[in-house]
Amino acid sequence: MNTEALAKQKVPDSKEKSVASIFEKIKPHIELIAALSSGVIILITWLLTDQLSHSVWVTLHLMAFAIGGFAKAKEGITETIANKELNVEMLMIFAAIGSAIIGYWTEGAILIFIFALSGALETYTMNKSNKEISALMNLQPEEAMLIRNGKEQLVSVSELVVGDKILVRAGERIPADGVIVKGATSIDESAITGESIPVSKANTQDVYAGTVALDGTITIEISKPASETLFQKIIQMVQSAQEEKPPSQLFIEKFEGVYVKAVLVVVVVMMFIPTIAFGWTVEESIYRAMILLVVASPCALVASIMPATLSAISNSAKNGVLFKGGVHLENLSHVKAIAFDKTGTLTNGTPIVTDTFFKEGIDQEEVIAAVAAIEKESTHPLAQAITSFGKAQLERYPIIIDTMKTVSGNGVVATINEQKWEIGKADFVGADLAEKFQDGIIQRLAQEGKTIVCAKTNEEIVAVFALKDTIREVAKKAIKALKQQGVHTIMLTGDNELTAKAIAEEAGLDDYIANCLPEEKVNHVKQLKNTFKNVAMVGDGINDAPALATANLGIAMGEGTDVALETADVVLMKNDLSRITNTMKLSSRMNRIIKQNIFFSLAVIAFLITSNFFQIIDLPGGVIGHEGSTILVILNGLRLLK
Repeated sequence: MNTEALAKQKVPDSKEKSVASIFEKIKPHIELIAALSSGVIILITWLLTDQLSHSVWVTLHLMAFAIGGFAKAKEGITETIANKELNVEMLMIFAAIGSAIIGYWTEGAILIFIFALSGALETYTMNKSNKEISALMNLQPEEAMLIRNGKEQLVSVSELVVGDKILVRAGERIPADGVIVKGATSIDESAITGESIPVSKANTQDVYAGTVALDGTITIEISKPASETLFQKIIQMVQSAQEEKPPSQLFIEKFEGVYVKAVLVVVVVMMFIPTIAFGWTVEESIYRAMILLVVASPCALVASIMPATLSAISNSAKNGVLFKGGVHLENLSHVKAIAFDKTGTLTNGTPIVTDTFFKEGIDQEEVIAAVAAIEKESTHPLAQAITSFGKAQLERYPIIIDTMKTVSGNGVVATINEQKWEIGKADFVGADLAEKFQDGIIQRLAQEGKTIVCAKTNEEIVAVFALKDTIREVAKKAIKALKQQGVHTIMLTGDNELTAKAIAEEAGLDDYIANCLPEEKVNHVKQLKNTFKNVAMVGDGINDAPALATANLGIAMGEGTDVALETADVVLMKNDLSRITNTMKLSSRMNRIIKQNIFFSLAVIAFLITSNFFQIIDLPGGVIGHEGSTILVILNGLRLLK
C-alpha cells in the first residue's frame, strides 16, 4: 500500500511540472494571446449576432472586455495609484464602459482589443530586446586557473584580485584583463575589436577578458578587478544606452495625463452644465456626455499608427529587413549620418589572398602547393586563407610534411623532404630579406592595408602573399546611394590606420576613424549625434553592441553575433547594405501616411465633438463617424503593404 500511495503522489508532481513548464513558455506571450483571444471573441459575436440571445451576446462581450482589457486595466490602475496621475489606459477603460452603458458593446470591445494588441506587441518587443545581456554574459568565463605558490587552482573569476597570476592555455577564453608575464600567443580579439585577424601578443602586452588565446599558453597578471574589465564595460554600456528614454517617449508620457484629464473634465461638464446653462434635460446632458466619451476616444489615433507601421514592417520583412518596433522604422528616414563597422559589415569578414609575388626562376605552382600544405596544418585564419588559395595546386602536387611547429604569434616552421620552410610575418623570416624582396614590394602592400605573409626556404624568401578582408560589392553601391541621399557615411574600426584608410577610400566613405575600442566607438557615435542629431550604426560583432545601443538606430548584419542582433533595432537578414536605402524610402512614405492619418483622425474627432456640442449628431452618427474614421485610416495604412 505504501508503494502504491507513493506512486500516486508522483503522478500529480509530474503533471504539475509539465503544466509549469508550459506556463513558463507562454508567459512572455500571455498579453498577445489575451489580446488575440479578445479579437476572436468579438469577431465570433459579430458574425453570430442574429443567432445569439441578448444575454449570451452581452456575456460574450463581457468576456472580450475582461480577457483583452485585463492587462491594460491592471497597468492603468497600478500606474495611476503609483504616480497619482491618470493615463491613457484609464481613458480606454472609461470609454469602453461608456460605450457599453449607452448600448454600444461591440465598439467598446473593439476599442479594448486595438489598445490591448498594441500594448502586447510592445511588451513582446521589450522582452525580446533584453536578451542580449544574458548573451554577453555567456562569453564571460566564470572560472580561472589561478597560480599560487607554484600550484594551479581553479577559482571563481569574482575571487581574482589585482596582482594575481592566472594560466590560460591555447584555445581558452581569457577570463580577466591583465598583462602577459610569460609566453606568447595569437589572440582572437573579435569579441572586443571586431577584427577577424588575430593579434600576436607576448610579454608586457595587455590582454582583455572575453578574448581567446589561439595557439600558445600564457601566464597573465591581473590588472583590473572582474567588475571593471573592458568586457564588463561593454555590458554596462549596452544596459545604460537601452535605459535612456527618447524625447518623444518622454513627451508622450507627459501628454497622457493632460489628455485624459481634459476629456474627463469635459465629459463631467457635459453631464451637468448644459442642463443649467442651456436648459437641456438631465437625460439629454448624460446622453451627450456619453457620446462625447465615445467620439473622444482615440481609436482612430491609435489606428493611425499601428496598421501603417505593421504594414511597413511586413513590407520590409519581405525584402529581408527586420524591425524590432515601429519607432525604429519611423526614425530611419530621419537619419543624417551612418557609422559602419568594417569587418563583416563593409567587408566579407574573412581574409583572402589578393596578391602573390615569387622569386624569379622558381616553380610558382610548386611553391604555392608547399606553402598551402604547411598552412593546412594550422587553424590560423590567414593560414586557412592561403590553404584555400592553393587548393588546386595541392591536388596537382602531393606534398608530404615531415614536421611542423607553430611559433606563437609569428608563424610556422616545417620541413618537407628534409628542407626547412619558414612561413610568417616579415620579422619572423628576416626583416632585411623581406625589405629587399622585389624592390620593397612588402612596404607598398602594407600601405594598401594588406597583411603580409612571407615564405622562406634555403635561407631566402621565395614567395610573398598579401591578404585582405575584401569589401562587399554591395557595400560600395549602398554607400554611393546613401551619399546621393545626403547621408554622411563614416567607418569606425579597430583596425590600424593604413588598413582603415585603404578600405575607406575603396568603399567611397566620407570619413573613417581607426584603432577604435568599443568604448571609443560609443564616444564617436555620441559626437556624431551632437553634429548630425540622428545617427545610425551598422555592425555585426559583440564589440559593436554598445555603439548599436547608443546610436539613434542600431542596424545589425543578419550573419552577425547574437548580441549584435539582439541589441540592434534593425536586422539586415541578407547582409545587403543596399536594403538600407530602399527601406529609408519606405520609412519616409510611412511617416507621410501616418501624418495624413493623424491629421484626418484629429479633424474627425474635432468635428464630432463640435457637432455633439451643437446637438447636430446623435449616438449612431457619432459611432459611425468615429468607427468610420478608424476604418479609413486603417485602409490608408494598409497601402504600405505594396
